[in-house]
Order: sequence, then structure tokens, then C-alpha cells
Amino acid sequence: MEQNKSIKILVIILILLILVAGVLLAVKIIGDSNPQQTSNNVANENSEQANNTTVVEVKEPQIFQGSDRPIAVMLDNHKGAIPQAGLNDAYLVYEMIVEGGESRLMALFKGVDLEKIGPVRSARHYFLDYALENDAIYVHFGWSPQAQSDISRLSVDNINGIYESSTSFWRVKDKKAPHNVATSTEKILEIANRKGYSTKSEQESVLNYVADPVNLDSEMIATTVTIPYSNSNKVTYEYDEATQRYIRYDRGEKQVDWVTGETVTTKNIIIAKVKNTTLNDGENKGRQTLDNIKSLEGYYITNGKAIAITCEKTDRSEQTVYKDLEGNEIEINDGNTFIQMCPIDSEITIEPGEETQIDTQTNIVQTNAQQ
Repeated sequence: MEQNKSIKILVIILILLILVAGVLLAVKIIGDSNPQQTSNNVANENSEQANNTTVVEVKEPQIFQGSDRPIAVMLDNHKGAIPQAGLNDAYLVYEMIVEGGESRLMALFKGVDLEKIGPVRSARHYFLDYALENDAIYVHFGWSPQAQSDISRLSVDNINGIYESSTSFWRVKDKKAPHNVATSTEKILEIANRKGYSTKSEQESVLNYVADPVNLDSEMIATTVTIPYSNSNKVTYEYDEATQRYIRYDRGEKQVDWVTGETVTTKNIIIAKVKNTTLNDGENKGRQTLDNIKSLEGYYITNGKAIAITCEKTDRSEQTVYKDLEGNEIEINDGNTFIQMCPIDSEITIEPGEETQIDTQTNIVQTNAQQ
């Protein structure tokens, strides 16, 4: 009896095993015949793998962002005009020689809201070349005959403050005329819209900005940079190791902002040596012109180092290309830049004290063995 009972139990277990195996086989057959379910399972597995994948963020330079069209404002740099308002807010500033050994600045603004910019001064024709290559609205207060003619001939989108209201371009009381005209980005954009100028631009930056730090592979230490525009007009930059920026001095005085009192600094300096000559325009005012549509010699300076470069411009409206001596376009640190277009015979010095100097005859940088 006991033996028969055991046999019956074994048979029941065997039957149950057969039934379970049949159910599992049926489930597998149904699953294989349902591609949607299989696809979902695969998708879920891929999704889980994707969630476990590390996403690498691509860094982009921040100094030149957005589609706002640049605004280029002519700034007075006479000693009676200093301090100026807005230099620290400009992503790019050009400095060039004008009559009387003076220089003027053209500050470019993009996507900023400034209540005061100035002092604004009159146009000179060779500044147009750099407003055009940046696709900028060119803002000035008056103009030379050559600038007036070229603005018309080249169809430059410009705003001449002399012809605007005193609420758009106003004279301040803490400076003397003609060094006392101010404006704002709000007023400039109001006038630009009234004139039908586009306030958006897809133009790429003239400078090849990169997000990763640029540390020049060079033996040329650039702690102090001095650029004379004339005997009475000299600009100097001093490198601040703590901030990795250059402090700007004009005529031996540290420059500060007219509104905020903040020290004027820059991340990058580009020097371009260009021949200037006096125009024979019949007015005997000593106005200058530049021989700048060509390849110019110069330097790129950042993070305490300098390299020799070329500055190549093929047409007034074409963008300048800045290259190293091997012909490669240089990378520019993400930050504001002063472009110093100085007289070709200017006795520039780039030094870590007194160890580096410029040969005034050949303009070749000379470094001694201590470097």
C-alpha cells in the first residue's frame, strides 16, 4: 500500500512538472511572436544603458554670445575726456592714432544695457574698416570730411549724434566741451530702430575665441606692455597675476570707469603696427590716414606671455585674420580685448621688468639669456 501511494505521488509531481514546462514554453512562443513587446524590452534596456552614460558638456566662449548686433561707439581719449564710461563693458576696443598725436577709441558693445557711454567723439574714416568687419552700427558725434564721404559711399549704418536730440546725446557738466558728450545703449537702439537699421546680426566674431584657457608657449614674458602713440600719449598695461588680467594706464595714470570708478582691465591685448601719414585734405588739421589693408606685424598678449603675429586684412569690409608666424589662426582667451593699432615706428616695450625690450630700429623682440 505504501509503495503504491509513493508511486501515485511521483506521478502527480511528474504531471505537474510537465504542465509547468508547457506553460513556460507557451509564454516563450507568445513572446517571440510579439515583436512589439520584444522591441519595448530592448528599448528599455537601451534606455537604462543611456541613463548610465556620462554626458560630456561642450564649453563655449561667453564673451561673444547671442544675435544682438554690435554697437561701435567712438570714444574720446584726450586727457580732458578721461575717464571714459563703458570700456569695461565693451567686448572689444580699438585704439588708433588721430591728429595731434592723440588717439581715439572705438568700443564695441553687444547685448549690454548701459545708461552712460562716452565721451563720444567724431568719426575718422579708417575706423569704419573695423566697424564694417564687425557688422556694427557705427556711433559718433560729428565726422571728418573723409569719414562723412566714406560713410555715404560704403552705406555704413551710422548714427551721428550731432543730428540727434539732446536727450539722446547730452553734454555733461563735469567735463568741458568738446570732451563731454554722453549717450546710452537704449537711446542708440531707439535711433537705430527709427532709421530702420537691423539690430540683429549673424556675423561671426572677428576674433577666434575659445573656452579653454590659452596659455602661450613663448619665452616672451609680458608683465609690462608700453605702447607710445606719440611723445605725449602713451598707453601701458600691467599684468595682475592674481586676476590674470591687464590693468590699463593712460599717460601714466591708471584708467578707471567714469561711472563706477572701477579699474579698466583687459584679458587680451593685440598690437598691430601700421603706417600712418598726414592727409593733404586742404584743411591743415593734421588728420591721419592708415595703410592698413595688408598684412601687419604685431603681437598677441595674454596671461603674462606674448607671441609675434600677423594681422591680415584684404578689404575694408573683410574681417582681419590674426595668425601666428606659422600661418595658423590664433586662439583668443575668452574675455575682452584691446586692439592697439599703433604707429609702425612706435617704440613698443614688452617686458618682465627690464629683461625684454624692442629694438627700435628693427622692431624685433629681443630676449636675453636669463629668459
